[in-house]
Amino acid sequence: MTESKALRALREAIVLELIESQNEYDFDAGLTTFNHPRFEIMATGQVLDGVDAVRDYWKRTRAAFPDQKNKVIEVYHADDAVIVEFELQGTHLGSLTGEPVTGKTFKVRMSGFFLFDKDVLVCERVYGDSATVLHQLGLIEAPQEY
Repeated sequence: MTESKALRALREAIVLELIESQNEYDFDAGLTTFNHPRFEIMATGQVLDGVDAVRDYWKRTRAAFPDQKNKVIEVYHADDAVIVEFELQGTHLGSLTGEPVTGKTFKVRMSGFFLFDKDVLVCERVYGDSATVLHQLGLIEAPQEY
């Protein structure tokens, strides 16, 4: 295996380990996939930097959506990143930001850019559609036309 193929395989294994740890709610294992955890949510502009910030975010989101899971659809590779297209789903059984709990489920396709410095994961940057989630939860109305 060439060095570049080996590096790609190692990076992909790190990313899949992180995703699986999130699905299993093993946040300590997920945090060890980073040298310094950093999680960026592009839809809201949130930047969670450091062990405590990332762990607290994961705990808050799983309290609101206790069955939340990521289903990997496709994995892509770039020079300094692994890009994952995934389906995020969960049931709204707790309040995340003070909103009323709906008990409804959501399912939305998203993408995550897992940024690397050589073989070290330095950031998970997530792109997603918050409006679709809010609509599926019954928290906003979708426009009839755009």
